[in-house]
Amino acid sequence: MSAVIEDVQNSKDTRQIPINKVGIKDIRHPVRVRDRSMGEQHTIACFNMYVNLPHNFKGTHMSRFVEILNQHEREISVESFKDMLREMAERLEADSGHIEMRFPYFVNKKAPVSGVESLMDYDVTFIGEIHKGVDDMAIKVVIPVTSLCPCSKKISEYGAHNQRSHVTVNARIKDFIWIEEIIDMVENEASCELFGLLKRPDEKQVTERAYDNPKFVEDMVRDVAARLNSEDRISAYVVESENFESIHNHSAYALIEKDKELG
Repeated sequence: MSAVIEDVQNSKDTRQIPINKVGIKDIRHPVRVRDRSMGEQHTIACFNMYVNLPHNFKGTHMSRFVEILNQHEREISVESFKDMLREMAERLEADSGHIEMRFPYFVNKKAPVSGVESLMDYDVTFIGEIHKGVDDMAIKVVIPVTSLCPCSKKISEYGAHNQRSHVTVNARIKDFIWIEEIIDMVENEASCELFGLLKRPDEKQVTERAYDNPKFVEDMVRDVAARLNSEDRISAYVVESENFESIHNHSAYALIEKDKELG
């Protein structure tokens, strides 16, 4: 007869202290993500997966987190991500759960004059929460753009200083939205968007476009916030802009946070 292996994690704990989050962190796994132009794309995601643990249990079953990942080889979308979240809570017998899936996402872009194509990468995170069967989903995207200083343009005789900026949108969503739609909202409000590859006529065009469209860091977050305010599929958001200043050894920064359901 085979020996019975004791389930230590499932044993009782007498300290009367519940744990808010317990699970696995920084596990990499291949995924397929829905892509607006190509249907789907393959990438590598880094997962954080947690559940709550009641005070009377000693531990959770860490292996089940990995099993759930391996069973979700299908394409990841907002809906399938919610399915994974619900399955995790059910299999771990938890009231609440949390999953973060961070991955590089690539968009094929055409240069504005030559039309030459190249890939731009964006840092994307799906963030899911579930509590007593009610789920909440957010998408976080970091979008690199160009910003040109209005003050520098106003006071200088020979051009204006500009820099690369990172605009981060963390949006709580009610209905399906493409990652590319969030990217478009930000790039349309920047002094100019970025491209992986530019020829000389393209470089002239984007330089002049930025010069004609100066933005303070305050302008950037306000203009993006106005776009997010008009999008009914987004119920709450945090928008941040960090300008990596070209004439200072520090960054300029601004943030706007709004829960549209609170008014």
